[in-house]
Amino acid sequence: MLPRFGGLGGWTLGEVALLYGLAELGFVLMDLLFGGFDAPNLSAQVRSGSFSTLLLRPAPLPVQVLGSDFALRRFPRALLAAGILAYGMAHSGVAWTAGDMALLAGSLVGLIAFFGGLFVVGGTLTFWTVESVEAMNVLTYGGRSLISYPMDIYGEWLRRAFTYLLPAAFLSYFPVMHLLGRPLPDGLPGWAAYLAPVAGPLVLGAAALLWRVGVRHYQGTGS
Repeated sequence: MLPRFGGLGGWTLGEVALLYGLAELGFVLMDLLFGGFDAPNLSAQVRSGSFSTLLLRPAPLPVQVLGSDFALRRFPRALLAAGILAYGMAHSGVAWTAGDMALLAGSLVGLIAFFGGLFVVGGTLTFWTVESVEAMNVLTYGGRSLISYPMDIYGEWLRRAFTYLLPAAFLSYFPVMHLLGRPLPDGLPGWAAYLAPVAGPLVLGAAALLWRVGVRHYQGTGS
């Protein structure tokens, strides 16, 4: 589509590939690590009662959940995302420096922590709802799709919601804007592009606190 229309909101194919590849790679790596916390997976364990057996084992509970759905089928998706990112890096016009690579790596870490935190929240809610909460997919899979493209193509209310209410824009959009030498929206300072390694772990930390509360109040389904 991009070669046919000549770009997307002023972004070239290489620039969009850089943004898309970064967001996709971060999400796929997160899915590889945090797949056990995905709401449908954890919901099935809660519903069947198998989650209760995890509480009886001596291994740390989060480690057991993390290892419960480590699917190798996700590796091809990671390779595809890495290929798209590599194409974007080669065709975005960025003269890569060590600082730029560090910014890209920090953004990747932030993406993994951020979406991992949302997976943990979605999984924790099943302790009370038993069934997975479909509304969480708007934030996880929907959020992943949203930040895969330039956020200036969306309406102002949507862009602001995923910037100031849910700090998704800090994870990939702002770092890529900075790498391309473009000013950040709303007059934000340039250093805001470096907040991905802070914003992501903050969301994951808050999710971990909710997880502890959920586990403490878990009573099982009686099945």
